[in-house]
Amino acid sequence: MSNIPRKEYPRPQFVRENWMNLNGTWAFEIDNGRSGEARGLQKVGTALSGEITVPFCPESEISGVQHTDFMYGVWYKRTVTVTEKQLKGRAVLHFGAVDYCAKVFVNGELAGTHKGGYVSFEFDVTALLKAGENEIAVYVEDNTRDRLIPSGKQSEQYNSYGCFYTRTTGIWQTVWLEFTPKAYISRVQYYPNITSGTVTVTAELVGTANLTATASFEGKEMGSYTAENACGTHTFTIKLSEKHLWDVGCGNLYDVAFAFGEDNVTSYFGLREVRLDGHKFRINGRSVFQRLVLDQGFYPDGIYTAPSDEALENDIKLSLAVGFNGARLHEKIFEERFLYHADRLGYIVWGEFPNWGLDSSYADSVYGILPE
Repeated sequence: MSNIPRKEYPRPQFVRENWMNLNGTWAFEIDNGRSGEARGLQKVGTALSGEITVPFCPESEISGVQHTDFMYGVWYKRTVTVTEKQLKGRAVLHFGAVDYCAKVFVNGELAGTHKGGYVSFEFDVTALLKAGENEIAVYVEDNTRDRLIPSGKQSEQYNSYGCFYTRTTGIWQTVWLEFTPKAYISRVQYYPNITSGTVTVTAELVGTANLTATASFEGKEMGSYTAENACGTHTFTIKLSEKHLWDVGCGNLYDVAFAFGEDNVTSYFGLREVRLDGHKFRINGRSVFQRLVLDQGFYPDGIYTAPSDEALENDIKLSLAVGFNGARLHEKIFEERFLYHADRLGYIVWGEFPNWGLDSSYADSVYGILPE
């Protein structure tokens, strides 16, 4: 994995050890005619004309493509080898983000589609994989000039202008395969209480198994919970033996280790309270003046994607060094690893949905967003 770009696990608050990073060299082809599926590019063994380095968008320098003109359709392909053991449970194909509409094929069969250029998505591909070599194909359509597609600060003109910059097409965050048992933890949500020194956890469980959750701080156990034959939506509270509050510039984080049958997940949370009191913003009851930088999340070599995890962390450290205590994350949903570094360093962030550029004077602006 040493030569894989962005090799770190992409989801720090929900970590599994049994995973496979699919970043690196993929076959690639621009399909402005959007005819690739009709030509059979999704079929196993059909070659694409070029290469790209995932997870960097084709407009970027470090993707190896650096095609900055408009691309209305693009294709990706690569092979992946899995074992019989990995297929005994569940295999899930994850995408950190793909701009804008993605269609994913595994061994020539449709695994699923996803619309939305900024949020992560996944497909259970257990039934489509086989032991040995498998082929994954991804087709993406994107039209930055479409008023109904949120495009953030991506330029709808050929060149950058004003405060609109180079576009991002296709895959721009990590792609990975993850393997779980048949009984697994789907998600967790934390509700800390600084007064009582507790954290309430809601865990979404698939299947039935014994559940254990252990909270720790700097390696020292702070409390635990155990339930037999847990299933479904399971809510419980852990009383913490010590209070360590998350605060600005002091990112005290508790680690949590979950075991659900054979499924193991590690996570974290901060013990803090955030509220508005009139015109005052309070953290842990104390009024905090927010000195926020506007962070648009563009990189000269990677466009939307930081070239390294260190670059994400360094953005926060530079901001702190010049006197800011947080950021307004502007018109882009940032990577989860950026949010992790913000949590760890005690950095306030406010997130915005990507700019839609919606003009209500156009009829399709109204009718195009109504439910079908």
